[in-house]
Amino acid sequence: MKIAVDVMGGDFAPKAVIEGILLALPSLSNNEIILAVGPRDTIQSILDEHHYSGTQIQIIHADQVIEMGEHPTRALSQKPNSSIGIGFGLLKEGKADVFASAGNTGAMMVGSLFSVKTIEGIQRPAIAGFVPQTDGKYAVMLDIGANADCKPEMLEQFAILGSVYFEATTGIKSPRVGLINIGEEEQKGSILAQATHALLKANSKINFIGNIEGKDFFKGKADVIVTDGFTGNIMLKMGESIYNIMKDQGMTNDFVENTNYEKYGGSPIIGINGNVIIAHGASSPVAIKNMIGLCKSVVESKVCEKIKGIIENK
Repeated sequence: MKIAVDVMGGDFAPKAVIEGILLALPSLSNNEIILAVGPRDTIQSILDEHHYSGTQIQIIHADQVIEMGEHPTRALSQKPNSSIGIGFGLLKEGKADVFASAGNTGAMMVGSLFSVKTIEGIQRPAIAGFVPQTDGKYAVMLDIGANADCKPEMLEQFAILGSVYFEATTGIKSPRVGLINIGEEEQKGSILAQATHALLKANSKINFIGNIEGKDFFKGKADVIVTDGFTGNIMLKMGESIYNIMKDQGMTNDFVENTNYEKYGGSPIIGINGNVIIAHGASSPVAIKNMIGLCKSVVESKVCEKIKGIIENK
């Protein structure tokens, strides 16, 4: 397995990214290689500081960087030798099994759409987020930001994508799908929510349990939480805020620890012809280590191939 990592992505890159890669190495087998994408001299210098002389990290030179605030489409076209651009090239050419970055989210999304492209039949890929539950498990929520405006048919596909992903990565059959709404009754909510509810209720490919409210978000009621990217992004970031609030007040427990974004490492883009992971911009070395663990999980689960099989047999 070859895991391509954008060394220049994130607020604390490249140092935090390389240190995260080094933290991840003990959990990798000998045939699992990290392709560190970025300026060769910079990467080598940091590896030398840590006295690394192994062969499991291979440097892929990229002499340009897409900054966090740059326009995604323009930056990708104007900086073909950026670490993100080169990373997607490796993925498209089959030289990497997965590509991950804590860099510009928009550029990662645009790169996915124009490089490996969307699986045929998928209207729009989604970014999946992990939501800790009070029973110690987690739910998958999508979308969490890629699609602020959605049609009912898109949300129906998110339910299918999330179900396939959850089952492939956890082994749990027939995951429960819940639709975020302002009430449990099916006639509640916006026009979008009501129309989506009707589609999900009629879809035999998913285990739809109905609407779930904000009070159910962490309560273990659903394995797959479906919503538009606007709502999903707000809810996910609200959930992430719990960790820092509780930490500042000196309170912690297992649930609070599970709200720490570092534990999950990143979020997969689901519905594209390849494996792409987007990590938090403020990723620490620990978060990068866990991002690489998520990369392994996504590749080993063959979720991309399974989604293709479901969509093609629709």
